[in-house]
This record gives sequence, structure tokens and C-alpha cells, in this order.
Amino acid sequence: MEKYIIPNLRNACRLLKWLGEHPEGSTIPDLARDLDIPRTTALRIVRTLAVENLLRQEDSVYKLGARMISLGLSARSGIALRELVVPHLRTLMERTKETAHAAIPCEGRTLIIEVCDSVHPIRAASRAGTVADAHCSSTGKIFLAHIYADELEKIFPDGNIPKRTKNTLTTFAKLRKEAEKVRKQGYSVDDEEFHEGVRCLAAPIRDASGRVIAAIGITASKIRFKKEREAEFAAHVRAVADAVTREMGGEAG
Repeated sequence: MEKYIIPNLRNACRLLKWLGEHPEGSTIPDLARDLDIPRTTALRIVRTLAVENLLRQEDSVYKLGARMISLGLSARSGIALRELVVPHLRTLMERTKETAHAAIPCEGRTLIIEVCDSVHPIRAASRAGTVADAHCSSTGKIFLAHIYADELEKIFPDGNIPKRTKNTLTTFAKLRKEAEKVRKQGYSVDDEEFHEGVRCLAAPIRDASGRVIAAIGITASKIRFKKEREAEFAAHVRAVADAVTREMGGEAG
């Protein structure tokens, strides 16, 4: 296993952990000494981490940056949310008879953190740990509408939006229109945009400040999830999402 280790990446991890234990921060020479790494290596690591906002500089002293704080909060909330959401996913699956899943935003995409499988022998759903595109998945569209709306150019800097199926939206104009629709109706739909023959529907989960922090949804075959059932499924998904929101200290609706 050691042959797959990248030494300087490991040193960067050691440096971040060391600063996490020393909130007063440190200078580059002191970091090099305390971590027993060459000063030039420490300099390159620190400057790189600072560019990524993982470190911040105060005179000659470096401390953990704001990006580390947000990453830590995301990890903490993700773990807590995963434990909280499990019974609600089971409820949603029992009400709809379809696979239910929960996801959190992840660097411009959507990360599935938990799945409750449908009772149907034939089902289509990604596993927990899957990272999916925001522009063509139902949970991703929730984040697109509430979190990523002003970041499309950053997510797709070259303007090349991946086309997964013939239904995938692949222009900024269409994605912005879709985001507005999601915000107005309170839920999102993946209409065979990620996988042909599969439809998904999701609704937002909010925290006590009203901020969207996650999404919950269902995945089903288009044979069972016909368009005329959209209102029915939306009511179930939104009701469960609201229940989770209330448990998170947020206001439903």
C-alpha cells in the first residue's frame, strides 16, 4: 500500500492536522522544523493550500482558512444528517414504494449519503457514496436552484455541460430557467436526464437558518413513475423533506 502514497500530499495532510491542533498558527520555518520536512517543501505546500483557501496568512503566520471550516461543517452535518434521515427514507419508500435517497451538495455536484431500496425486484438507483452531476439529477437540481445558481460558469468553466441522455439540459439558459422553476414549485424532477428510462423527484431540506443543506428524493422506472403521478409523488417527497427540515430545526414549507 505504501507504494501508492504521495509523499508531499501526505505532508500536506500532516501540516493541516498540525495546524488544526495549533490554532495560534505557525510560520513556514517553524512548520518545516516541527514536521521535519525541508523548508522549500513546506513553502510550496503552504502557498498551494493558501491559494485554495485552506490556509490564511496573518503577517508571516499561517492558520487554517475559511474553506477548512466549511469542509469541517459539511462533514459534521453530513454525518449527523445521515443518521437522522434513515427512518425518513424508510417512510418515503413505504409511501411511494420506490427507492428513496438523501444527498448533500459536494463541490458543484451532489453526493448521495443514504439510500433505502424499493420493494420492487427491479429498481434503479445509485448507491450511497455516489457523486452525480447537479444539472441532470433531481437532488442536484435542488442544489442548482438554491446553492449553485450563481456558480454555473465555475462548475462548467469551458461551457461544456455533459449530455447524459437526449433529455439532458446542456445550456446555461436552460439550467437557469430550470432552477427558477424548481424554486417556484418547491421540488425538482429528473425526467430521464441522467439515465434513460429512469425518473427522479427531490425536495430540499433546510436548517434552522433556512439554508438548503440537503435534498431527499425518489428514483423510479418511468413505467411506474408516469408523468401523471408527479403531483402525488411530489406531495410525499415534500412532506418527508419537511419532516426532516423540522428535525433539523428549520421551518417547513
